[in-house]
Amino acid sequence: MSSTLIVQLDMERFCEEANIPATYVIEIVEHGIIEPQGHAPSVWRFADYELTIARRAAKLHRDLEMEWAGVALALDLIEEVQQLRSENSRLKQQLGRFLTD
Repeated sequence: MSSTLIVQLDMERFCEEANIPATYVIEIVEHGIIEPQGHAPSVWRFADYELTIARRAAKLHRDLEMEWAGVALALDLIEEVQQLRSENSRLKQQLGRFLTD
């Protein structure tokens, strides 16, 4: 049985690792894009996998000049498309096995 180690980062370290300002992180959290543990920015703890999400959100905001609500929606849609592609791939494999039997 293997377990995945999730590293917890405080706000300062998260901002450094994601290379984004704290104001962006606060906006990203307020729009539900990521959900840190803790009740205030001074005690927030982020999982390391949230770095990728935060970087992607900041890039959409900066490069496409999207509002944060639009960024949240875009990321939800991207995730949904990825899930649908994964399911489609799985179903194609099952269909392929069915047709070759």
